[in-house]
Amino acid sequence: MGITDLSIIDTSTSYPMPLESQDYQEIREAVRALCARFPNDYWRLKDRDRAYPSEFVAALTEAGYLAALIPEAYGGSGLPLAAAAAILEEIQASGGNGAACHAQMYTMGTLLRHGNAAQREKYLPDIASGALRLQAFGVTEPTSGTDTLSLRTTAVRDGNGYRVNGQKVWTSRAEHSDLMLLLARTTPKDQVARKGEGLSVFLVDLRAAVGEGVTIRPLRTMMNHATTEVFFDELLVPAENLIGEEGQGFRYILDGMNAERILIAAECLGDARWFLEKACAYAKERQVFGRPIGQNQGIQFPLARAYSQLQAAQLMVAEACRLYDGGARCGEQANLAKLLAADASWAAGEACLQTHGGYGFAEEFDVERKYREARLYQVAPISTNLILSYLSEHVLGLPRSY
Repeated sequence: MGITDLSIIDTSTSYPMPLESQDYQEIREAVRALCARFPNDYWRLKDRDRAYPSEFVAALTEAGYLAALIPEAYGGSGLPLAAAAAILEEIQASGGNGAACHAQMYTMGTLLRHGNAAQREKYLPDIASGALRLQAFGVTEPTSGTDTLSLRTTAVRDGNGYRVNGQKVWTSRAEHSDLMLLLARTTPKDQVARKGEGLSVFLVDLRAAVGEGVTIRPLRTMMNHATTEVFFDELLVPAENLIGEEGQGFRYILDGMNAERILIAAECLGDARWFLEKACAYAKERQVFGRPIGQNQGIQFPLARAYSQLQAAQLMVAEACRLYDGGARCGEQANLAKLLAADASWAAGEACLQTHGGYGFAEEFDVERKYREARLYQVAPISTNLILSYLSEHVLGLPRSY
């Protein structure tokens, strides 16, 4: 048998293969059915108008998917992170964009884990029902970027509250959220014993704050991401809205970053699936020089490589979910999942656009829209370069680079 004899390989299964995990199939099927009510032309119009997909978010809320991680005691489903990952993966694989509301799944974790009993009872049931939206997370600033410990927004104690001044940027969905989790400095950086101290988390009621110390300015970007910059000018936040202990906020937000990275990685899996299914279907039907373009190895190989990247990334996302849901340390796996899945979705996007040629740039094919959306995850919610720095230092034991 020659080395190129492939007759022993089982080719009975044709693409699309069952890429998604077999877990939570009922949830996956229900999410697909919901997403079918919002086809590509819905998302195309929202993207063209830079409009928020309110109808889609309302449907997800009504179905209970945004409350998947909230415990049943507060009106949620009490599902593990793996179930939430399945929900977001299927949204992306359907051609939609879960970034419109995905933060509602993981931002509430800070309130759930570190808020007091009164705060949980006051807010979580309404967040679970959809009566309140907690989708905005005010952390990043223009001057500090990912260097969170150098943020300049301050919260100074003033009577029964805190007086907040400063600016946040890339605060997505602030215009469409009732509440915001805000990270601000309560103790000057040069007065803390440890560099991770002195930052505190507050729950800001945007309904009352906008126009009374808060100004929200939309930022138009290359994709429809509903992101903003937020200005704080003498905003008075009640002391009862402090989450946990003053000065320990950095530790609280770190607690939720693994969940964020894992869920974003699941979205990247969905994007990669969408790109591959779209590209393979087109490659089979598009005829050039009297033959389908999918017969050419120049088309086949990038798609096959992207598929292999997707499958590998899927295993890491599943492993990260397993560790997170088991209460184990999963910083390495969460970062690896985000890195590998973001790379897989970008590779699939590149291959899909190239497969479509000029039509890939045409709005009606939806490839260019998803291509722009997928590009974000090389940069946020954490740059792939910073993930490599994390792995270099904390996993490989190399000297700290920054």
